[in-house]
Amino acid sequence: MTLTPAEADRILADNFAPWVLDLGLTVVGTGELHAVLRLPWTDRLAREGGALSGQALLAAADTATVIAVSSARGGFVPMTTVQQSTTFQRAVTGADVLVDARISKLGRRMAFADITMTAHGSDEPAARASTVYALLG
Repeated sequence: MTLTPAEADRILADNFAPWVLDLGLTVVGTGELHAVLRLPWTDRLAREGGALSGQALLAAADTATVIAVSSARGGFVPMTTVQQSTTFQRAVTGADVLVDARISKLGRRMAFADITMTAHGSDEPAARASTVYALLG
């Protein structure tokens, strides 16, 4: 019972803090064990030197995991981040980022995901993350 992108966008609107919503994330696609979100480029998210800040990418990866888990479960359930590890591979300047979260294991109480973040128009990832979530409901 995969969510539609519109249903997933509603989960974003209903369950995330205002500062996360200020990132402007939108759901591009969902599947049985994944979700793809778009983080739009804005100078407000740039750090010195003009590159997208790591904090924005971390938040986008964390948020994409929630949407991927929700898609896999057919709807939102309370959950919380247990662990997140991120590696930054190249700077993103002046481009939206596609955040592709793929569930590698979904249990009754835990979920594990791998996230690839790629600047729009590039074939090379800008960052990768892995997350572990506790499912509370």
